[in-house]
Amino acid sequence: MDTLRYYERVGLIDGVERGPTGQRRFSEDHLGWLDILKCLRDTGMPIEQMCRFAELVRTGDETIPARITLLTAHEQAVAKRIADLESQRAHINGKIDYYKSVAAGE
Repeated sequence: MDTLRYYERVGLIDGVERGPTGQRRFSEDHLGWLDILKCLRDTGMPIEQMCRFAELVRTGDETIPARITLLTAHEQAVAKRIADLESQRAHINGKIDYYKSVAAGE
């Protein structure tokens, strides 16, 4: 809930209707938008870039090239993080193998 409030406050989510008790009523479009926001956040996109992306989407189709540029840069950053993690994972697996061999030799 705090995330949704924050996203509304910074302008990532707008146009959410409220029921009589004040509860948010998300449309299918909102849910789809929340999916992409979750994906971007889970893959490490900073809030500032997410806000820029949201601004581009709201501006219209003429911003599609800018959206492609923004998402391509993010994808490249994600790919680098994955490569770094794979390298670190290989290092950890090397340590596991070493310790297994030491334990087996006891």
